[in-house]
Parts: sequence; C-alpha cells; structure tokens
Amino acid sequence: MSEKKHKKNDEGKKQMINKKSLRDNIVALFQRSPFESFNYKQISQRLQIKDHPVKRMVTEILYELANENFIDEKQTGKFRFKGEPVCFTGVVDLAANGYGFIVTDDYPEDIFVSMSNLNHALHGDTVKVSLIAKKKKSRPEGEVIEILKRGRETFVGIVEISKNFAFLIPGGKQIAFDIFIPLRSLNGAKNGQKAVAKITEWPRGTKSPTGEIIEVLGYPGEHETEMHAILAEFELPYHFPKEVDDAANALSDVISDKEYKCRRDFRKITTFTIDPTDAKDFDDALSLCKLDNGNWEVGVHIADVSHYIKPGSVLDEEALNRATSVYLVDRVVPMLPERLSNQICSLRPNEEKLCYSAVFEMTDNAELVSQWFGHTVILSDRRFTYEEAQTIIDTGEGDFKDEILTLNHLAKTLRAERFKKGAVAFERDEVRFEIDPSGKPLSVYYKEFGESNQLIEEFMLLANKKVAEYCTGIMRIPSPQRVGKGKTFVYRIHDQPNMEKLNSFASFITKFGYSIQTTSSKKISESLNHLLEDVRGKNEQNLIETLALRSMAKAVYSTENIGHYGLAFKHYTHFTSPIRRYPDVMVHRLLDYYLEGGTTPKQEVYESMCKQSSEMEKRAVDAERASIKYKQVEFMSDKLGQIFEGVISGVTEWGFFVELIETKCEGLVSMRDLTDDFYEFDEDNYCIVGKRRQKKFQLGDHLNVEVYRVNLPKKQLDFRLALI
Repeated sequence: MSEKKHKKNDEGKKQMINKKSLRDNIVALFQRSPFESFNYKQISQRLQIKDHPVKRMVTEILYELANENFIDEKQTGKFRFKGEPVCFTGVVDLAANGYGFIVTDDYPEDIFVSMSNLNHALHGDTVKVSLIAKKKKSRPEGEVIEILKRGRETFVGIVEISKNFAFLIPGGKQIAFDIFIPLRSLNGAKNGQKAVAKITEWPRGTKSPTGEIIEVLGYPGEHETEMHAILAEFELPYHFPKEVDDAANALSDVISDKEYKCRRDFRKITTFTIDPTDAKDFDDALSLCKLDNGNWEVGVHIADVSHYIKPGSVLDEEALNRATSVYLVDRVVPMLPERLSNQICSLRPNEEKLCYSAVFEMTDNAELVSQWFGHTVILSDRRFTYEEAQTIIDTGEGDFKDEILTLNHLAKTLRAERFKKGAVAFERDEVRFEIDPSGKPLSVYYKEFGESNQLIEEFMLLANKKVAEYCTGIMRIPSPQRVGKGKTFVYRIHDQPNMEKLNSFASFITKFGYSIQTTSSKKISESLNHLLEDVRGKNEQNLIETLALRSMAKAVYSTENIGHYGLAFKHYTHFTSPIRRYPDVMVHRLLDYYLEGGTTPKQEVYESMCKQSSEMEKRAVDAERASIKYKQVEFMSDKLGQIFEGVISGVTEWGFFVELIETKCEGLVSMRDLTDDFYEFDEDNYCIVGKRRQKKFQLGDHLNVEVYRVNLPKKQLDFRLALI
C-alpha cells in the first residue's frame, strides 16, 4: 500500500513539473507571436506534442492563462496574446536597397524591418524592435522603436554643392540617404571631393539627416585620398592626437640601473629577429644556446610594451581605443606612436632592449623540460628578413646558420606534433602589390608562407600556449574574491565549426571530386588538412580555401575559455605582439600581476576590453581587404577589353563572380549581359541556369572573361564572357 502511495506521489510531482515547463513554453510562444491566434492543436503542433494527456494539459493551461488576462479567447478555443507587444534588442543589418534585418539573440529568427519602419536606424546600430503583424507568414516583421546605440558616428562620401546647399553622397551601405550639409558647415570642402561628415540632427519625419563636414580627404582616385577614405569608412584613426605624441616623445629610451638589476640578462646569448622585409616594429626575437646537459634553451623575447605604457595613461587609452595596428596595401597605421612602435620598443639589432620573455628548455626532439616567464634585457645580434632566413634553411649557409637550422628542426618537430593533435593548416598566400611612388600598382604577387615563417610561428604559438596554460594553472588556486570561479585572464578562442555551413561546404566540394569527413572534430581537422594539401597549386585552390574558412567560426578575444579549435589547443592566448595588439598588453599585465601574487581584477572590465579588441580587429581586417580590392581594381583599370582565364567564385540572383587565376582579382558577370537565354538563379546548386537551353554557370566552373567595366570609386569590376 505504501509503495503505491509513493508511486502516485512521484507521478503527481512529475506531472506538476511537466505542466510548469509546458506553461513556460506556451507563454513564450504567445510572446514571440503577439499577433497570431492559436488553438490547442496548433500549439501542440508548434511544440511537437503528440500525447493526448499532454494535449489536454495544453487546453487546461490556455484557459488558466485566459483567466489571468494573459491571453484573450478571440473565437471558441482560439486564443491571442493580450499584453503589449514584446520588444527585442538587436543589431541592424541593412540591405543595399534600404530595408533591413534585426539580428538578435533573443528571437529565433532575424526580424525583417521595412525602410519606412527603420525610423532612421542605420547599418550596425543597436536598436529596440517591436514585432508587428506579419504580412507574410514566412518571416517575422518589426518596427524600430528606439535607437540604443549608433553603430557609427561618421560617414564618407562625395560632396555635391549647389547654389544654396550641399549634400554628402555616401558610398556603400553606410547609410541609405544623402546627408544635407548647410553651406556654412562645409569647412572648406569643394564640389566633387571626398570628405567625412558627422550627423548633427535628424528630426523625426524628415528623410535626410543634417550634418557637417569634419574632414576633407581630397579628390577621388588619388592614392592618399582613397587610402584615407578606407580608414575613415571603417572609422579607423590614421594620426595620433598631439597629447599622445607628446607623451610618447617624453619617454626615455635609457635603461636604468634598477632595470638591469631586476631583469634576467640575455645580452651575451645569440639573439636575432626574423620579420618581413618592410617591417619596422620588431616585437619578437629568438635566442638559442646549448646547455651543459645537452639540451637547448630557447628564448622567446617579446617587447616589454607594458613597461612603457601604464594603465590609465593617455598612451594606454589611445592603444585600447585602436586595439590593433592596421595593415593596408601600402602602409601600417600603428597602434602605438612611432616613437614607441619603431624605436623604443622595437627590438632593433645592436640595441639593448627590455623584454618580457618565455624561456624553454628543450631536448633535441623538442620535448619540453622546463619553462620560465619573466622580465629580461636582450641585445639582438642580427635582423633577418624571412627571405634571408629561408635561404639559410634551403642552403645551410649564412649568418648564425647553426642556430637557425637548429631552431627550424625544433619548429618542424613542434609543428608535426601540433597537426597530429588535430590542428588545421589554414595558411593562405597573401596578395601583395608592387607600388610606384605615386601609389599606382605595377604588379600583383603572392607572399608565400615558407619554412622561415613556420619557424617563427611555431615558437610564438608555443609561448602563447604555455603562458595561457601557466595562468590557467594559477587560476585553479582559490581566490577570496572569486571562490570557485578562477581568476580573470584573456584568451584567444576559436569555436567548433558551424556544422550547417560545414555540411554545405562538404556537399559543394564533391563537384570537384573532393570530400571531407564530419563525424568528429578529429576527423574534420584531419580531412580538412588533406583537402587543403590536395588543392594546393590547383586552379580551385583559392576558391576552396575561401569557402573552407567561411565554414569556420571566427577567432575572438574573451575571458571565457572554450579553447582554440583551429590550433587544437585547450588554452591559448596572445602574448607575442604587444606593439601591434592590445590584448597582448593585457596578457603581459595579468601575467605580471599573478607572478607577483596578485588575486584577480574584475572580469567584466577585461571582457569589455576583449570585445573592443575583437571589434577593432574585425574593422582592421575589413579595411585591409578593402585596400586590396581597391588596388586590384586599379591594377585592372587599364586592361579594358583584355581577356583572362578565371573561375566562378560566387553565384547570386543578379549574376556570378569570376576570380581571375593570374591576379586573383574578382569581377561580376551580370545576368543582364547574358543575352543568349533567360537565366535563373538556382541557390541550392550554386549555379544559374538558362531556361531554354539549360546551360549552367556553376560555382567552380572555369571560363574566359573580358574586362568590361571598371568603377574605381566603388571598387567594382565588371566582366563579360569572352567570345573566343
């Protein structure tokens, strides 16, 4: 009898728990669809309920919610949300023709917003959106009711001046409207010039905002104008405020006796840098010496930037604001003033420099015996370019050949072990230009990633990994402030691949005769490496590498560690480039703090700085790509009518993109220029198909195209099929 009673009580408890969970799901459904009416069958279908007892429970809950005035019974058994429409916070993704989508984590789909309902919200703005009645059942629709934060403050465009007023005509999808500029607010801008404007007011009900010119860039087509315009377009600074330059110039480059005494001295140990030919900011060096026990001591020496820029100083605030150096085709826009980046902190040869170092004792087989982290002083014996170091690796001859060959042997061993554990080999050749003094591109070439690059990469990866592991180990020690939570640290994280994108990519590459396995993380990385090796040197290499990268998550900075998938590291950070990356400065400070027995700073503060660094890194990458695209279009501008071989690299409803094999320049073959048939876009098969003849143009197809039109201000190339 007693057992039956317990069983009955357990079942009643289970029903209670199920009913509460079911009620929460029904409430959420009405809130997400405030303009739809539902009966118990429709709700059961939406919630995938099949059991009749649970369906009866749905009916019970509906009438309970109606009695509580949460929903109205509009028809017998059919209910609708009674409260105010639920609002969601998200970011505006604006389409070229004026409408937009609100991307939010709080709603299962992107919310469509017509141009009339954007209410002056622009691309990248953070907004509050209210759902409105759907015009189509297939997508949610909303209205922006409040702009919480502008995504950008300034806009780049061409100035058009009339007798009584002027406009700035923006480019791209920065803003869908021209900006009205009163003549008194032109600030010296002339008709036809590129300039930067700031919106001063935008009254509700008016189509165009009013603004003022805050900077004149010059005339379109001029090299300096266009490079500055790209930086302004992504709101990246290209000069330092006077107070920042003054603070940098006031710093002394003399190393005090106190610093010599409190640092480990590496000045008598062979040390050198290996960097690109045009580099001036040398922020890492390697040292090597043979120990008495036969092992190797490898020093990874990093410029001690945090010694010179102190938290809260104008230099530190400016560095955080920039967060990264920006690399355009013809210049570096540094994170730190040149006094620091190219002089005081740069590990130039034959100059004593302060460093933060990771020192490793290793066997001949690159097995790690011990490690040490701390402040050092070094004296670089030689500055190598990657090409010079590669020559020594290839020939076995040259300055410090024994050291370079030994380090290369150790690096190759580390690299092999890393790939054995599941790292992915995304190492793409970079597009570079030969540019004359006026900025005109004379040729396009590719910077290859050789063994000398891999040598440096492996030791930087080792230092980054070991610093992260060390700090994570420290963080396991209980902290009075953060019991059970560990201490604050900055990680470089890379999530698992998006399986939907990866499966789509796997399906696409079968058209080329390739395949990848997606059954486990290890299988994914192994098969991706085989694929990337198989396509190397083939015409489809760039296309497949690009699509493979798009299927991957983006690496970002965070105080929450989820590991780095691409490198197959459980713990990873950025420690090795503080001259050009602010997160490395944060890591130096945190490592210093914990080595000295510190507890923990507030995670929220560092997480905010991580988000700033990730955002600025994305902007810098986008600006670099824009500068490459501009120079590619400029390089092709005198080649109208010439024919090139290419591969279809993208397919859209308005045509297909072709990437030229010789120069990697990309242009559009418009649907309207295909006059032999009526073509339709087949999204599922990455192709467009002729309606009558069934002729296909498919992603990855090879064809010959003629350079048809060039629009340099818009960075656009138009091709048409070559008749040969």
